[in-house]
Amino acid sequence: MFDLCDNCVRTPYFTRRQFLTRVGMGFGALGLASLLSEDSLFGADDGSAAGPLAPKLPPFPAKAKRVIHIFAAGAPSHVDTWDPKPALAQYDGQPIPGGRGVAMASPFKFQRCGRSGIEVSEVFPKIAEHVDDLAIIRSMYTDIPAHEIATVMMNTGSRQIAKPSLGSWSLYGLGTENQNMPGFISLHSGGGLPPGGTQNWGSAFLPGVYQGTSINTSSDSVDRMIENIRSPYVSGTEQRRQLDLIQQLNELHAQDLQKDAQLEARIQAYEIAFKMQAAASDAFNLDKEPANIREMYGNTAQGRQMLIARRLLECGVRFVQVWAGGWDHHQDIDKKLPETARQIDQPLGAFLTDLKQRGLLDSTLVIWGGEFGRTPTKDRNGNANPGRDHNAKGFSLWLAGGGVKGGTIFGATDEFGAAAVENPVHIHDLHATILRLLGFDHTKLTYRYNGRDFRLTDVSGSIVQGVLA
Repeated sequence: MFDLCDNCVRTPYFTRRQFLTRVGMGFGALGLASLLSEDSLFGADDGSAAGPLAPKLPPFPAKAKRVIHIFAAGAPSHVDTWDPKPALAQYDGQPIPGGRGVAMASPFKFQRCGRSGIEVSEVFPKIAEHVDDLAIIRSMYTDIPAHEIATVMMNTGSRQIAKPSLGSWSLYGLGTENQNMPGFISLHSGGGLPPGGTQNWGSAFLPGVYQGTSINTSSDSVDRMIENIRSPYVSGTEQRRQLDLIQQLNELHAQDLQKDAQLEARIQAYEIAFKMQAAASDAFNLDKEPANIREMYGNTAQGRQMLIARRLLECGVRFVQVWAGGWDHHQDIDKKLPETARQIDQPLGAFLTDLKQRGLLDSTLVIWGGEFGRTPTKDRNGNANPGRDHNAKGFSLWLAGGGVKGGTIFGATDEFGAAAVENPVHIHDLHATILRLLGFDHTKLTYRYNGRDFRLTDVSGSIVQGVLA
């Protein structure tokens, strides 16, 4: 063998790529290395003993240490929940002046609640008890009123190509406080995946270790909830030996060939899965909760989800997402919307109460909202059992907890609720605000991929100062 380099003494073989790089493209590779960061070439690694999920301090003082995102999939009608519009009653059944379609008054009453006197729909009696903790943004808007595109947009800030989700960016920036559990968990309950599928909790070009772990909470059995968490064939001791061998082989591969980001992520996934055998069994086991707490949340699918979410946050999971869908009300809104609201009202009200009692609300950022809003007009210009159509130009979303100014209304839609007109807030603005509450400048939390520095907010986004305490 020719003595091509000093490494030949230690490594008497080359891959085809290495041979071509060192012999035919050596100077070109040097030039490329000067343009790309080491993270881009070899995958991100913070160099710490605990690996890429080790807890990190943000560059700015953080008001929130953890996040829960309750995603109201299907797009709730803002004019029937958080944004009362008396003008709709005045023009009910008539064409909206200057607009298209027939006005439809809300079939639900709004009542002033709390010390702040914020008006809340009667469909949310339990959540309304916490209105003084909420910062309600009534001027949200997004790009396209299509469920799949808008859902992915809300979760990733992108409507065209797959980009990392909000949870993945949070985990990338902060790490997680519990190395025995995934740092980002997405909870859903049957019915298949939401529009946009796994993109909603995916890590895209971020290392795979930062992607969310999807858990179907339909079953009350931990073994069925998290399938294959325990091996029926080998003991825990034997599994540990297998993982140690895989890690040793991976280290040899990294030394003698090249570091592989996908392989590193897979090893991390194996390690987390092994550690979860004990940790997850505890976190997902609701029998460990007192009977009065389980009763407070309610013995329903959504109640169990919210109680699991609180337990996950309490044991150190950085970002928890709860899918609470059923809001796509094109017809029968007077009957269907109260039923959907009832499914989340008691559990979410109990969750906020529980966080307060445990002293966790001030350090937990709570987010509730859907992907877009609904029209103030009857769907399809009126039918026997009317509902509302999609509307990207205006909708409501609220924040609570760490760093949020409670009892606040920010922005406004027009008199009918058709579009945001006062202090409009785009998805990028919302994401910039969330990252600020976590201690980040959204323009500087970046990851170099394919020769470009990417960020959650792309090339825009402004912090919504009016909701910050």
